[in-house]
Amino acid sequence: MTMSIVEQVITIGVIVAGTMLTRYIPFIVFPPGRPTPRYIQYLGKVLPSATLGLLVIFSVKDVNFMEGSHGVPELLAMAVVAFLHLWKRNMLLSIAGGTVLYMFLIQFVF
Repeated sequence: MTMSIVEQVITIGVIVAGTMLTRYIPFIVFPPGRPTPRYIQYLGKVLPSATLGLLVIFSVKDVNFMEGSHGVPELLAMAVVAFLHLWKRNMLLSIAGGTVLYMFLIQFVF
């Protein structure tokens, strides 16, 4: 099913409006002259760690430690990510290193 030109323009307009709203609303709700509310400061402190914890849990939720490779590639890749991050403090390097190692392990070793 194809969209007409009008439908395409409306779709693009809605996407642009949604993107712009998510970018501008924080500046409207929390203007620079006023202090940031304490609960927003609290969320800014705890959400990054909570998000990373959620991603770790999500990445190993379907790993069966009793079958196949017993989760060794996943655990090794997570260890490399943690080591690289503690060593270099570079998130891009940490994620890329863990991903490359994981892909190598599942393609060539396990």
